Amino acid sequence: MRKIIAAKLHGITVSDADLNYRGSITLDPDHCDEAGIFPLEFVEIWNKASGARISTYVIYGERGSRCCVLNGAAARTCQIGDELIVCSSAYVEEHQIAEIKPRVLMFNRDNTVRERMIYDASTKEDKTMTFAVREDRVP
Repeated sequence: MRKIIAAKLHGITVSDADLNYRGSITLDPDHCDEAGIFPLEFVEIWNKASGARISTYVIYGERGSRCCVLNGAAARTCQIGDELIVCSSAYVEEHQIAEIKPRVLMFNRDNTVRERMIYDASTKEDKTMTFAVREDRVP
C-alpha cells in the first residue's frame, strides 16, 4: 500500500481560531464537496506562514460560509489570515495510483476558489509513471 494525496485545499485562509473548542478544523462543506474531503476525515495541515504542520480531523461548518477555523490545540498553530494547505490522503495499491485523480482547489484571500486543478498520474505501456497538473474545468 502507498499513501497518496486524495484532495487538497491550497492557500485557504484561516478565518477564525477557537482554542476552547474540542478540536479539529471547521471547513465549508461546499469546498469539501468539490475537493472530495469528508467530515471526520483526517487531514494534514501545513501553515504557509509559520511552517507548522499538524494533523486533525474535518468537521463541516456552515455551507457557503467559506470558513476555515482551527479548533482546540490546532488553534495554537495559526493566526487569522494565515494561508494553509489542507491535504487528505488515501492508501492504495501501487497499480491503483493512476486511477486516483486528486482535485486541488486554489483560493483567493477571501476563500473563494481561484483555480481548480487535477493531479494526473498515469502509467505508460513500459510501466513507468508520468505526472501532470491539469486544469479542471468543472466548477
